[in-house]
Amino acid sequence: MKRSTVFPRHQRPGRLRAILGALTLAIAGTAAAAVSTPAAASAAASTAAGTSDFRGVNWADARDNYADDPVVPSGLSTSDSYATVKAKAMAILAGFQNNLGANTVRLPVNPYSVGTNWWNSYTGAIDAATVMGFKVIIGYWEGPSHKDGKVDDTAAWSTMWNTVTAKYGGNSSVYFEPMNEPFGYSASAWADTAAGWLDAHSGIPRSRVFISGTGYNDNVTSVCADSRLTGTYLSLHDYAFWASHSYTDWITDLRNRIGSCASRTVLDEFGAPMTTGLDYGDALSTDNFVAFIRAATETTRSLSMGSVYWPGLRNGDTYSMETLHGAGTNLSLATNNATGADRLRYGWGLSGGSGPAGGAALVRSASSGRCLDVPGQSQNDGTQLDIWDCNSGANQQWAYASGKELQVYGNKCLDAYGQGRTNGTVADIYTCNGGANQQWNLNSDGTITGVQSGLCLEVSGASTANGTPVELWACNGGSNQRWALTG
Repeated sequence: MKRSTVFPRHQRPGRLRAILGALTLAIAGTAAAAVSTPAAASAAASTAAGTSDFRGVNWADARDNYADDPVVPSGLSTSDSYATVKAKAMAILAGFQNNLGANTVRLPVNPYSVGTNWWNSYTGAIDAATVMGFKVIIGYWEGPSHKDGKVDDTAAWSTMWNTVTAKYGGNSSVYFEPMNEPFGYSASAWADTAAGWLDAHSGIPRSRVFISGTGYNDNVTSVCADSRLTGTYLSLHDYAFWASHSYTDWITDLRNRIGSCASRTVLDEFGAPMTTGLDYGDALSTDNFVAFIRAATETTRSLSMGSVYWPGLRNGDTYSMETLHGAGTNLSLATNNATGADRLRYGWGLSGGSGPAGGAALVRSASSGRCLDVPGQSQNDGTQLDIWDCNSGANQQWAYASGKELQVYGNKCLDAYGQGRTNGTVADIYTCNGGANQQWNLNSDGTITGVQSGLCLEVSGASTANGTPVELWACNGGSNQRWALTG
């Protein structure tokens, strides 16, 4: 990712996306648990392992990783010996590990950095990472003098990769990403290039290769569908400066970029300002960066996807999660934004991450503009829901969680009373227990349908008055069955 100190540089006309439609979510997994009595509750089925064991950060050159000379991660110097690089790297990696819980680091290479004196030293960083138990993703960046989204010099690129794979092909902790952001290629041309790389390095297990998505790594669906690339991981990038969305629309945007390929995909670049005081724990924030980070981390968590934040460390970058302190090999890292780090850990499924999962939102009726409400702020199981003037009270704050639950108060779920599947079934709150009658689909037409019943959440009798009860009914297209999640 190329960016200036404040704003990413490769923002271009045409990169901004139109705001997508209403939220559509399809989180895998089913559950068969009784809901209206705690004794009958059972856990929901677990999701597939996916790529969630990649919990990483990018360690970037202060100039960014696009360079026409050796690329040098922040804190290192081309004058450093192998031993010095390794000692510095161990201090920096310890910061990533201790401050964030990271177990993966993504490092840049280019032909100027490999097979040279600097390469002899730079390998100290890779070796330090593997000794410390990190996974290392080594990725190629083109130079800024070309900056056309294509390999600058195919012969030099091939020689570079031959050298890298000869040294680390036998190390199961090292992964290879043939090219970062191949935006200069058509989808088919990039797939051809990636397939050619795999053929040229057939001795490398495909399970240790990351194939970039098309464009700016911004969509993995076409590379996922190409049988020549089967068995590889897929690299996805996304940034808030590409568009402006609500929290729910960011989730839709990300899921559209992923398609059905979550089990192979790692979000190995995403980021936002971490030195400007934004509160990434604020579920009600309307800030685009906050909405994006919350949506990205919820998406990776719910889909069991790994992620690699951009950047964990890059000197002078407002997006940098960490700041480097010290001199020589006596180095340490300090976290720039505790809420950002907390949200990153949440996305990785580690304890301490801010929740609830989806970020709280109002659920507003299309027919009345009033909000889904727990009457009297009751927290009693079995309380039937109604609509009421929106007031952002805790009894109107709903979070769409990774198991398809709509949660209120953090531990109560929207519930089809008694596991009802017939018209008129009461929509109530009940202690969350993973039951199928507590799972809901948020559909693109604005309806909220029960996973178990297929019925729509509706305002009874199409009334628009405060206090009107909410129930389940066969979907009929009425405005009293349409809802919008808003901040």
